[in-house]
Amino acid sequence: MRLACLGSGSEGNAFLVEADEGCRVMLDCGFGIRETERRLALLKCAPEDIGALVVTHEHADHIGSAYRFAQRYGTPLYMSYGTYGATYHKLGTRKKADIRFCQSGRPFDVGGLTISPYTVPHDAREPLQFVFQSGVTRIGVLTDIGMPTPYVIASLQGLHALVLECNHDPVLLASSSYPASLKARISGDFGHLANHIAAQILVQVAHPGLKTVVAAHLSHQNNTHEAVLALLEQTCPAAAFHIASQHQELDWLEVSA
Repeated sequence: MRLACLGSGSEGNAFLVEADEGCRVMLDCGFGIRETERRLALLKCAPEDIGALVVTHEHADHIGSAYRFAQRYGTPLYMSYGTYGATYHKLGTRKKADIRFCQSGRPFDVGGLTISPYTVPHDAREPLQFVFQSGVTRIGVLTDIGMPTPYVIASLQGLHALVLECNHDPVLLASSSYPASLKARISGDFGHLANHIAAQILVQVAHPGLKTVVAAHLSHQNNTHEAVLALLEQTCPAAAFHIASQHQELDWLEVSA
């Protein structure tokens, strides 16, 4: 399998997962459609190569141009009923997208990939995160979550690569110029992960086969790459660590069991 990132942060998120059979799935489409097309080209991926588009939840930095992309390229679009209920008005009067519903605990197949949704605590209507599997190789994604739960930890066992939200440093967030209400939302149980909580999750899912970890959804104002890498490398020294940037793509990473 392979994993790549078009960009990750509060201004837009999109990841690519590819199976050996050449099946490519895009997770989230949080950029405008022209920017999505531009970033795909940087990863040598044509929009027509995307076999399915999977959306985690309705926040703009994740759903972005997903409907327009699905309509333009005829790409099957997977999301929860809750996400659709929060966003169906975006379809407008244009050609309808090929929308397919998914829910936590019910895996589905796209080409050579088995995709397993699992629910997370976040301030959205029915947010999902996903584990992608081809053969015995497993890639998990965990972003946009306020706190870990036993179900989340159980869903992320046996991974060979993990995309893990490392959103903020609590000290930097507390001293930032953000309004008190925004600070409370970010740091709350349905907000985003602080670095030390992300490290605690990593401890609970780490095993000898987990060789690749991508830190994602970092705050520009309230975090630093150096702090994230230092903490995660100390937590799981056997893995190779990468940072998913907001403004630059993360090139393809090979993932194997």
